[in-house]
Amino acid sequence: MYLRGTRNIFLDEVVFTRKCPLGPLLHRNAGNSDVMLPSFGTKYLKSSQRTLSLLDQCLSMSQINQMLTQFIVSGTISDPYAAGKIIAFCAVSDDGDLSLAHNLFLRLSHRTTFIWNTMIRAFAERNEVTRAMSLYRNMLQSGFSPNNYTFSFLIRASTQLSDILSGLTFHGQVIKLGWESYDFVQNGLIHLYSSCKLVDSARKLFDISWNRDVVSWTAMISGYAKSGHVLIARQLFDEMPEKNAVSWSAMITGYAQEGFFKEALELFKDMQLAGFKPNHAGIVGALSACAFLGALDQGRWIHAYVDRNSMVLDRILGTALIDMYAKCGSVDTARTVFNNMPDKDVFAFTSLISGLANHGQSASAIELFMIMKNDGTTPNEVTFICILNACSRMGMVKEGLKIFESMSEIYGIEPGVEHYGCLVDLLGRAGLLDEAKRVVRVMPTEPDSYVLGALLNACRVHGDLDLGEETVDRLVERSLDHGGVHVLLSNLYASAKQWDGVAKVRKGMEVKSVKKVPGCSLIELNGAICEFVAGDRSHVLMDEILMLLLGVDKHLKSVLFDNDGDTNEYDEREI
Repeated sequence: MYLRGTRNIFLDEVVFTRKCPLGPLLHRNAGNSDVMLPSFGTKYLKSSQRTLSLLDQCLSMSQINQMLTQFIVSGTISDPYAAGKIIAFCAVSDDGDLSLAHNLFLRLSHRTTFIWNTMIRAFAERNEVTRAMSLYRNMLQSGFSPNNYTFSFLIRASTQLSDILSGLTFHGQVIKLGWESYDFVQNGLIHLYSSCKLVDSARKLFDISWNRDVVSWTAMISGYAKSGHVLIARQLFDEMPEKNAVSWSAMITGYAQEGFFKEALELFKDMQLAGFKPNHAGIVGALSACAFLGALDQGRWIHAYVDRNSMVLDRILGTALIDMYAKCGSVDTARTVFNNMPDKDVFAFTSLISGLANHGQSASAIELFMIMKNDGTTPNEVTFICILNACSRMGMVKEGLKIFESMSEIYGIEPGVEHYGCLVDLLGRAGLLDEAKRVVRVMPTEPDSYVLGALLNACRVHGDLDLGEETVDRLVERSLDHGGVHVLLSNLYASAKQWDGVAKVRKGMEVKSVKKVPGCSLIELNGAICEFVAGDRSHVLMDEILMLLLGVDKHLKSVLFDNDGDTNEYDEREI
C-alpha cells in the first residue's frame, strides 16, 4: 500500500493536472517504452462503504478522475473491487476512456476474473478483437480460469472476425470447463456458426438447447437466411414462440438479401400490424426492397417514419435512403438526403454517383466524383464502375481513360473484368472499335459476357458486322451465347438490311432451343407492386390494359407521322 510518507512522490503532479489527474502518473514518458512506471502495491487497503457509494454515483470521466486521484493518494486503488468499478466505467461506458482503463489495468497487482473479463469485453466491443484474444492468453498465463462471461466475449470476438478456428477452440474449452449449458454461451456459439454459414452445426446446438430464447431463434433464422435457405428461415420464424423487433428485422433483411423483395415489404407491413416498431436493421432491409421494386411511395413512408422518430441518419441508413430514391428515379431527393447526412463515406458517395449516372446526369456524377476526391474519401471498386459508366454515357473518353489508369497508379486497385467492360463500352460508344477490340485482346483476365456484350453492342450501334460476328463466335466458344447475344446479332443484321442473316440467327436459336428472356416491368399503384411479364396476359384487368396501350400506340404513331412523314426506317422485323 501507499504509506503516508510516500504519497507526496506523485501528489504535486496529481493535484495540479487539470484535464486528467492521472495523465502524468499513467502516461508520462509515454514516448520511452523503457521507462518503468510505478505499479500499485502488493498489499491494499479495502475501500470504505462510503467510498464505494461515491463510485456508484460517478456519471462522468471528470468525476471518475477525481475519485481515482483520491484512491491513488489513499492507497485504496489497489483494492480490486474498487479498481474493478473504475475500470468497468472507463472501459465499457460510452463516456469512458479505454486507454486509461487499460493503463490502470496494467498497473494493478491484484486483478480478478471480473477485471480480466471487463477488459476483454471492452476490446471485443470496440472491434479490437486481436487485443481481446491477446488479453485472454495473458489471463491464462497469469493463472486465472475463464468463466461463462469470458467465453461469451471471446465467442463474440471470433464471430466479428469470422474466425471459425478460434471459435472451435473456445467451444472445446467451453465443453471442457463445463460452461456449455449457459444461455449466452450457447447463443454465442449458435450465432458464431450461423455467421460462418455452418448452419448444420448451429442447428445441432439449437436443437439440444434447453432454454431457447428469442436470441437463439433469431440467430438461427439469420444463419439460414444468410446461407440462402430462406424458406427454412421463414418456417423457423413462424414457429417462434416469441418475437421481438430484432427477429422481425432479421427475417426482413434475409428476404431482401436473397432477392425476395415483395416478401420483405409484406413482412415489414406485418411487423407493424403486430405492434412492433421497426428498428434500424429492419428499415434498411425494407428500403433495399423498395429500391429494387421501385416502390417509391412505401420508401417515402419509411423516410417519414425515420424523421418522425428522430432516427439518426448514419452512414448505413443514409446510404439506403439515397439508393432507394435514386433507383426509384427521385434523384433530387436522393441528393437532398446526401446533403443532410452529417457523416458521408465512400458508399454514400458511390450510391449517389450511380444514381446520377443512371438518370442522365453524368456530368453531375463526374462533378461529385471530383468533390469526393477533394473531400479525402477514397473511391472503391464500385465507385470506379459507376464513374466509368458516367464517362461512357457522356462520351468523355479522355477523362475515362485517365480515371481508369488512376485505379492502379494512385489508389492501388487492380481493375477487374467489370472495369474492363466499362472501358470497352467507353471506347465502343465513341466509335473507337479497334481500340475496344485491343482492350479485349490484352486484358489480363478472360473476357466475360459483359465485356464481349459491350463490344457486340458497339458493333450494332456503329454497324460493324464483321467484328460483331467475330465477337459472337468468341461468346459461343465460351458458352456465353444466351438469348440476349443472339438478339443483338439479329438486330445487327437487321440494321444492315441482311434479312438472310436475321433468319439464320432465328433458326439457330430454334435449333439450340435458345429463348429470349422475356422482359418484365414493375409499377407501384396505391402502395402495391404490380409486375408485368412480356407475353403474360393473366392480369385481371388485361382487357382494360390492352385498350389503354392501343390508345397510347395510336397517339405515338400520330405524333411520329406529324413530325416526319417517314417512319425513320422503323422495321418490325427487328427483334
